[in-house]
Amino acid sequence: MKAKKIIKWSLAVVGIIIISLVGFGFWFINLVKQNAAEKIDYSSITPQELPYLSEDSVVHRGKILAVVTSTDMMGTSEKETGFEFTELSRAYYVFIANGFDVDVASPKGGKAPVVMDDMGKYDYAFLNDDLAQSKIKNTIPMSRVNANEYEAIYFVGGKGAMFDFPQNTHIQSVVRNLYESGKIVGAVCHGPAALTNVQLSSGDLLIKNKQVSGFTNAEELLLISDAREIFPFLLQDKLSQNGARFSEGPKYLENVAIDGKIVTGQNPWSTWLVAESMIKQLGYQPKIREVTDEENAEMVLRSYEHAGIDSAIKTIVKMQSKDLKINKAFLGGHTIIAIWQLQFGKAFDFIRLIKLLQN
Repeated sequence: MKAKKIIKWSLAVVGIIIISLVGFGFWFINLVKQNAAEKIDYSSITPQELPYLSEDSVVHRGKILAVVTSTDMMGTSEKETGFEFTELSRAYYVFIANGFDVDVASPKGGKAPVVMDDMGKYDYAFLNDDLAQSKIKNTIPMSRVNANEYEAIYFVGGKGAMFDFPQNTHIQSVVRNLYESGKIVGAVCHGPAALTNVQLSSGDLLIKNKQVSGFTNAEELLLISDAREIFPFLLQDKLSQNGARFSEGPKYLENVAIDGKIVTGQNPWSTWLVAESMIKQLGYQPKIREVTDEENAEMVLRSYEHAGIDSAIKTIVKMQSKDLKINKAFLGGHTIIAIWQLQFGKAFDFIRLIKLLQN
């Protein structure tokens, strides 16, 4: 009888927990969901409709080469991959708006595999840009790239880059040529995998004693617990092993390292700053761009990480006084991440921030 009572009470507790979790899930979805007035459909927007691109044109300044992965599968894991669409689209338009033509290359050339997440208006504009789409369907093989044509090179992230960037001799040759010619080398997220084995004419590795960022071990392992088995290496480990001074910021928040002619970003949310920092390192003041609601949300969370909840609240109040939009879904995603890591105090703080946006 005693055993039956224990089982009965155990089932009741489990049931209460399940009901509570389901209830919290529905409540949380409604909390971060946009209302009708906030919803904007960007799916049909074109580049011509973006003032950033269509107004105040800049004199032509040369060409930048963007490089994407040709790999569509993570090793033998049967997990699909490709280049991160937003890491190309956003940087592409920064380069275009600031007077540069952009070519797109890949290790193999031809149509590049793509991963599409967290789409915003610039990303949909890229999707509806016939010229841009032609470039990712017909990428230039790295073996045919003439480094002398470009003022900079930019390596787009995506987990596929971990497999076909590091050992590619054509990538290494082009990067060495550009860097030693005083040109700019940029990369974001997994893109810095391209820099891990680049050897300069002196015999030193490019990244030796350089401050470099990229997708961190903590970010990788939180999303893919068996990443050490799937990938040939973890990016942070490899960059550090090959002499880089690795710059690690808070998980899934903007962090960019600039070391002379090398500009690297930690994750997809670093893309805007990487691209605009490359423009600065090329010697130009980046064209003014309207900050996105996702960037505003990211700024709120950086305020939280650096100075706590009161600072984050002040940041929201200041933004609201200027009628700036803040992406609730971005805050919601970080709330879920905090819960995954059993950081319930942080999750509660983030919920407070989201509720503040309801007012």
